[in-house]
Amino acid sequence: MSQHKPVIGISCGDLNGIGIELIIKTFSDNRILEHCTPIIFASGKAINFYRKSIPEVNFSFQQIKDFSRINQKQINVFNCWEEEVAITPGQLTDVGGKYAVLSLQTAVAALKQKQIDGLLTAPIHKKNIQSPEFNFTGHTPYLKNIFGVNDVVMMLCAGDFRVALVTEHVSVNEIAKHITKENIISKLKIINQSLQKDFGIDKPRIAVLGLNPHAGDEGLIGNEEEMIIKPAIKEAKNNNLLVIGPYSADAFFARRSFEKFDAVLAMYHDQGLIPFKTLSTGEGVNYTAGLPSIRTSPDHGVAFDIAGKDKADTSSFLTALFECIDIFNRRNGYEESRKNPLRKMTPAILANAKDEIIEEG
Repeated sequence: MSQHKPVIGISCGDLNGIGIELIIKTFSDNRILEHCTPIIFASGKAINFYRKSIPEVNFSFQQIKDFSRINQKQINVFNCWEEEVAITPGQLTDVGGKYAVLSLQTAVAALKQKQIDGLLTAPIHKKNIQSPEFNFTGHTPYLKNIFGVNDVVMMLCAGDFRVALVTEHVSVNEIAKHITKENIISKLKIINQSLQKDFGIDKPRIAVLGLNPHAGDEGLIGNEEEMIIKPAIKEAKNNNLLVIGPYSADAFFARRSFEKFDAVLAMYHDQGLIPFKTLSTGEGVNYTAGLPSIRTSPDHGVAFDIAGKDKADTSSFLTALFECIDIFNRRNGYEESRKNPLRKMTPAILANAKDEIIEEG
């Protein structure tokens, strides 16, 4: 496995949210520099604005405009803009959205060009990022579009507890028409591959939830389970995926059945995220599975109500950073194991193979 220390890019999120405060608090601990080289996509002026409101931290950085100037032993701020920008913590403004998008676009361009090894995105607000040039409901659809992939999966992770979604930011009255056999199978394939490649699980077990209460009660409460979800599960099994369901969502989480699985596929946003956020106790991470590159984020929003007040909790942001680093390392290990089949063997098989190689040699 490569011992290369990954370069992790960090987009700053909405300028008036808690993003930059989280960045300053997280990276003020210099021990993080032993695990990665951070590049913050923002401006030195915006960083300094928030640094004044967090007097207890010791946060120093160097400003760069060129990736060849990265300092491996220091926090790097890549200046995406030079001009003075009106920062008004806690306010939903066009300026906050405009520069959040600029930070994200610059960071994603660097990710796509492999100038950074992974991306950690601070929260944006879906309302003020909209423009003719940026017509997306959030990070996930934007990343899908910019990388030109057929599909991605929004997966929330907290240790071994992972909840993925078939639909993301879709209004409730639109959900059912997006629940198709093709969509479910596509998501299951991405989840399965991600669990192997990104999380190091050789034979993932995936649970699938029903769409309707009581998973449809054999067709009494809606027919999506009988007509769509069960056939999708059957086809996934025929493709050698270890998939079980559909489960009634309420009983599944209440009985902690998720502990028997490596991931759960929920049909829609609140079905999966309400139990996830309740049970993950503030350390959840949003991961975009299915991209060629690595992107994580905290599982919360811009938190305008506490922005600029030195009240932001870094738990989810810090966990998202380390998940980004861990996935980078696991992906390297996965690629190495594909090149060298001996790496995937159990210790006993590996020992026998080693003996045979010695004997044959």
